Amino acid sequence: MISVRIAALSDLAEGSATKFDLGDGQAVAVVRIGDQVYVIGDVCSHANVSLSGGEVDESACTLECPKHGSEFDLRSGEPTSLPATRPVPVYEVNIVDGDVYVEFSHE
Repeated sequence: MISVRIAALSDLAEGSATKFDLGDGQAVAVVRIGDQVYVIGDVCSHANVSLSGGEVDESACTLECPKHGSEFDLRSGEPTSLPATRPVPVYEVNIVDGDVYVEFSHE
């Protein structure tokens, strides 16, 4: 596993998604809700669309695909609405001294 610093927690806007590139074509959508940070794969499993352009529902802890409206649970990556039926990857997040790190496999 590789640990990559994404940003300072204070630099992440609450309630919105931000796209980050982990390298080798791996892009993630980073969402901050309060002091909790979620990191999921940035590409919708239904259509090749960046999820970071979608709307965050803080109360449901979901991110909506901007193209067809599928919503993905930020905790599990599972779709919670159609048309998507396959999950997107989720990544472990650690916050150390105010910095956000994501753990991922280098493929």
